[in-house]
Amino acid sequence: MQVDAEGASLNYEISGDSSKPALLLWHGAGCTLRMWDMALDSLKREFFCITFDIRGAGQSSVNFDTASQFTFEQYSKDINLILAELDIQNTHLWSMAWGTRAAIAYSSLYPEKVISAVFSDASIGSANVEAQKEGARKALAIQEDLGIARFELPEGWNEHIDRETAQLSLTAASKFDLDNVINDLRIPILVMTGEYDPNLESSKEISKRLPSANLKVLKNVGHGSVLQRPDLTVDNFLEFHTSLGVS
Repeated sequence: MQVDAEGASLNYEISGDSSKPALLLWHGAGCTLRMWDMALDSLKREFFCITFDIRGAGQSSVNFDTASQFTFEQYSKDINLILAELDIQNTHLWSMAWGTRAAIAYSSLYPEKVISAVFSDASIGSANVEAQKEGARKALAIQEDLGIARFELPEGWNEHIDRETAQLSLTAASKFDLDNVINDLRIPILVMTGEYDPNLESSKEISKRLPSANLKVLKNVGHGSVLQRPDLTVDNFLEFHTSLGVS
């Protein structure tokens, strides 16, 4: 599905029963809405799921590539446009890695829109990409030793119609002061990060600063947890929402 926004055409998909609680799924850096494919079968039993590509990434295109449009404020407006198209007033939220930075910004800008949030692989500090890759390799090796089958990556999880704008879309994180807004979040929050993900230290700090947040450390999991272990992450996501009386 496509919707026209300010200088962009936004790609999004819906799945599940629209009478169920809405769930917005925010993809990570370099990813597309396809990253959620392995999780959707379980999620759509309990939620009306909305996946989307941020402007410039995946199948979402832009009419001009000026950096001024790649901001969390603009992405938040884009989300509100999609929600309005679907006649959704508020939503639960699940995000991963870089997407969690965007989701934190959205939750601070439009708190009335967000019912609860799950922040996977969460960090508001500087990203150490090499450490993320190394931690993921170590976690996958341990999983293999334990006989845990490796999940195939969903087809199209990192395919973009324009790789240049997809890269530009990530610059939004440097333009928003996440540290200044993180303490303002008052919704129920689950921070869920793998034990071999270097983002775990920032995840612990976030959970300490937010009285409404719970921390879940995923054993033998590295960065990119939803792609690496969709089964484990979905189970913990649903368990959290059961505790809220949602699923």
